[in-house]
Amino acid sequence: MAEQIPTVRRRRLGSELRRLREAVPKSLDDAADVLECSRSKISRIELGQLGISVRDTRDLLDDYGVEDQALRDYLLGLARDGKQRGWWDAYGQIIAPAYANYLGLEADAEYLRTFQSILIPGLLQTEAYSRAVIRANPALVRDDVIDTLQKVRAERQTILTRADKPARFWAIIGEAALRTPIGGAEVMRAQLDSLTEAVQRPNVTLQVLPYAVGAHAGLSGPFVIFSFPAVPNDSGVVFLENLSSSLYLETKDEVDGYTLVFDDLRSSALNPAESLEYIAVIADEFLPKKTRGK
Repeated sequence: MAEQIPTVRRRRLGSELRRLREAVPKSLDDAADVLECSRSKISRIELGQLGISVRDTRDLLDDYGVEDQALRDYLLGLARDGKQRGWWDAYGQIIAPAYANYLGLEADAEYLRTFQSILIPGLLQTEAYSRAVIRANPALVRDDVIDTLQKVRAERQTILTRADKPARFWAIIGEAALRTPIGGAEVMRAQLDSLTEAVQRPNVTLQVLPYAVGAHAGLSGPFVIFSFPAVPNDSGVVFLENLSSSLYLETKDEVDGYTLVFDDLRSSALNPAESLEYIAVIADEFLPKKTRGK
């Protein structure tokens, strides 16, 4: 697993080095001459298959004429951190390589946009709701596994509350996610109340996509769009997941397509104020406040 963890940073560094090289423009052979290496090594670096040292990164940036200091610092930081393990490495074999890569993206992102049709987004889940979701997977039934995954989720959520530059988060949630009684009425009531508290943070925006909208742009399924700091014209990364695999989309056309879908969903959904009112109505349907604890 240790080899999998830096994959996201290597891939992002490599793709940006490729973009900068092509913008000059320079060939793979030109870059290989700078580092005194083979053409294939440059290709592997740009594909994220091979790491690159800080010194070699600096040499390429100099050769490409990159003067933007913020961009240079960001890319040199990726090169420096490429072999470092993330906080999630402490959880050992519980964290699969694919999940570790996702956590790397999430930790580095400056802005996250997500559409979730049937589940509350992980970054906004309460502990009780999260445990109920995990228990629903028959492959994850041991208490020690559940406890570990819950700790990971709690650690993930700190990107929204950290004092230093908390990530921006915009979630569009389908009505089904609000009405599916995961964990029972008490758990759902607490989860919906937690959503209304989360959006009090200036970096969190939430919209509800009600059933009444009918056909909508998100019918192909949930997704997450990650955007990163300091890289000009960076379109970001789209994450898609199913039961047995995950997929990262990184080309500009792919990310632009999902950005268009997100923007269309944002137009179709209730605005943030209306969404809070809608959530409150559904919360009372699960358990009116006056009856809680009785």
